[in-house]
Amino acid sequence: MQNIQKLRDLKTVAMSTDDFFRARLDQMIDLSHPLAVLAQRMPWSQIETALAPCFARVPRAGRSQQVQDWFGTTLQVAGGGVSAAGRPRLPIRLMAALLYLKHAFNLSDEELVQRWSENVVWQYFSGQEYYSPKLPCDATQIGRFRKAIGEAGVEELLKASIDTAVQTKAVQPSEFERVIVDTTVQEKAVAHPVDSRLLEIARSQLVKAAQAVGISFKQTYAKECKQLRRKAGGYGHARQYKRLRKVVKRQRTILGITLRWVQRHLQAIPASAAAHLKERLHTVVARATRVHKQRPKDKNKLYAMHAPEVECIGKGKVRKPYEFGVKTAIVVTHTHGLMVGARTFPGNPYDGHILAAQLEQTNILLEDVGVKPKTAIVDLGFRGKSVEYHNPEIELIHRGKFKQLTQEQRRWLRRRQAVEPAIGHLKADHGMDRCWLKGQTGDAIHAVLCAAGYNLRWLMRAVVRLGLSGFFARFFMSMFLTWLACASQVMRSQQRQQGSKKLLMA
Repeated sequence: MQNIQKLRDLKTVAMSTDDFFRARLDQMIDLSHPLAVLAQRMPWSQIETALAPCFARVPRAGRSQQVQDWFGTTLQVAGGGVSAAGRPRLPIRLMAALLYLKHAFNLSDEELVQRWSENVVWQYFSGQEYYSPKLPCDATQIGRFRKAIGEAGVEELLKASIDTAVQTKAVQPSEFERVIVDTTVQEKAVAHPVDSRLLEIARSQLVKAAQAVGISFKQTYAKECKQLRRKAGGYGHARQYKRLRKVVKRQRTILGITLRWVQRHLQAIPASAAAHLKERLHTVVARATRVHKQRPKDKNKLYAMHAPEVECIGKGKVRKPYEFGVKTAIVVTHTHGLMVGARTFPGNPYDGHILAAQLEQTNILLEDVGVKPKTAIVDLGFRGKSVEYHNPEIELIHRGKFKQLTQEQRRWLRRRQAVEPAIGHLKADHGMDRCWLKGQTGDAIHAVLCAAGYNLRWLMRAVVRLGLSGFFARFFMSMFLTWLACASQVMRSQQRQQGSKKLLMA
């Protein structure tokens, strides 16, 4: 009985001791795994130093108040200084690693935290010492972290991946002098813009926003618009365009009636209505007015009520003649295809006019490398005298200069198509095919994070590629040593046999 009680006491002490029964992650995983290797090679301290100012506590001025005491009236400041209240933030390395993993494996925020709790290699990559079955954080915290660091913060993540590639000697610094530049469309998470759908959404949002601030309607036309929406879908499917135009005309009329009713009652909004509800109503009224006035062939149209920044861009594709999103420039190295630039350009500008701004971002990302691009291999979208005039430090090579190029430059030009599969992988494997983040800032952040995720997968392949030679060298060395041992054993056995024969003959 005493022994049993001792065992129980020992178990109680062990259960109360932290990490008593847990093995370290470096003892549980294969340290030759590419992510485990990158966990030691990535410049985490550099990332933390760059992102820490985004989360620094801001000193508050406080408020002044007069206090009566025995010596008279004195002026005191209440609530000033730096507050120590609030929950401690999560480690920067953990959140940065989550952003890397999210875009490297094309996961949503919810899927990311769930898989992180099940994957020991991911936890080791994030800087954890022991396995934890719990979620690293709530999925919403990833979005708040992403918003807090902004575009400059995610560029630091992309810059860290480039520095890691140089530090591991996966690329040589001289390779950054020659890059390939191309543009694509980062599509927004919007439905395909159809006039009937857009008119109905504008009417319903307008009614909801007006009712939220206390405006009442004699008629909202909800029942009729529901029927019109159904008819428009059927007529469009059957290609009965005359009937379709009649339905759309009626929807536009109803939207105009609703707009005029709301505008007449804007001055009668109760003073007790919340300020954010009033602001929301004015925003919806402005966007609904644009939807009501625009026609099929107009320019600067509104394609989505929740995303006014969406542009209609045609890239000459057969399957997708028109794409709805934002133009994005991509820069990769000429030899190995490492991503060294990703930037969005609202307004659908001409490709040649964005070259200087894109190379500016690339130069910033390559500051620690100490090399700037000298040659840019582009397509015909970047040709023009104005492009070369505004980029005198860059040698442009494209198909329009084919007769003026040397044999080496023509060989470089043949590799321009290497950027196309990189763009394809960005969209298919890293989430650039659909941007779910809000506004122009969300577009910019998402493009850079997709490039950072692409570089992480590139680094994982580079770790395997660089480790192959060492693996095979060790393999052949072990085989050679084994052969030497076998050969020496055979020679010793032959010598013993010869010695025994001589003794028998003597």
